[in-house]
Amino acid sequence: MKTIIFYITLSLLSVGLQEVSAQEVASKEVELTSEEKAREFFEKEKAEIVAKEKEKLKYQVERINGELERGEITSEEAEKRKKELAEKHAKNIENKIAILENEMELRDRNADSSGSYIAIGGKGKALDININTKKYDKRTTSDLVVAAGFNNALEKGQSLNNSDFKLAGSRFFEIGWAWKTRVFEKTNWLRVRYGLSFQFNGLKPTNNRIFVEDGNETYLQEFALDLDKSKFRMDNLVVPVHFEIGPSKRTETESRLHFSTYKMLKIGFGGYAGFNIGERQKLKYEDDGDKVKEKLKNNYNTNDLVYGLSAYLGWGGATLYGKYDLNPIFQDPNRELHNFSLGLRFDVD
Repeated sequence: MKTIIFYITLSLLSVGLQEVSAQEVASKEVELTSEEKAREFFEKEKAEIVAKEKEKLKYQVERINGELERGEITSEEAEKRKKELAEKHAKNIENKIAILENEMELRDRNADSSGSYIAIGGKGKALDININTKKYDKRTTSDLVVAAGFNNALEKGQSLNNSDFKLAGSRFFEIGWAWKTRVFEKTNWLRVRYGLSFQFNGLKPTNNRIFVEDGNETYLQEFALDLDKSKFRMDNLVVPVHFEIGPSKRTETESRLHFSTYKMLKIGFGGYAGFNIGERQKLKYEDDGDKVKEKLKNNYNTNDLVYGLSAYLGWGGATLYGKYDLNPIFQDPNRELHNFSLGLRFDVD
């Protein structure tokens, strides 16, 4: 069951990342500024002016040719009228395009002081261009989150000085994808971070010991041979949620308002909940001169549900990060050990 949950979640995470990437690319492809829209309109209008004047000239030349064939006018008179009509329609094209160009110059010159919209176009046709619309940056963004550091586990009343696990050798690693949403549209002092993460919590027992599973009991027992390595690892799939507070830098242009927390103080507090999707034990030792590596994968009577508290504090993309499992590692009637971690967390703003 744990394996099924792992692969289903991994597939959903991959699809989500592809969808976010596709949406970002699509938004960049279709997004046009008001000035680009105006220029497209002018080019289209110019083409229509030329086409209509040419069509009128063609119709009038055909009428003159008809009169010439019927003998109503001479060839000299026909050529003279054709030349006059060609000059007339060429002048029409020139004047109408000049009017459009003047309208564009008028729009550009008064873009900062005029009303919200300028109507451009001839009789029966107009283009409304909103030149004062603010385009705010996305309230929700996403990024990769990576964290690593020291790990340990204690029971009530126990201190790190008499912990059953090595302080330097026990470590954790976390990787996941997180979304960040501004709570308020036009200010950025409060954000919500949420996502999906894999946590790998490692414990290295002291005094040449390993975990032994005996029925519904799991305990530490000294190994018969000298161990080069004894490591117990728990893999969790969790959904973290944090409220993040802190200042941000506001950058405003004519068409965009952007908030950045780069090199800014940030404080995050919240928690996580999920499932324990696997546990294993790795042993390295020598037996009669032969090097032996063992990977023991059992249930070890661990709790399937994982939940806890977490927080981070720092500047920019690197923060000091800590987490504490409220659930005990092992089920009753075993010792009530709680896993905790302290390290660095890296995410991109």
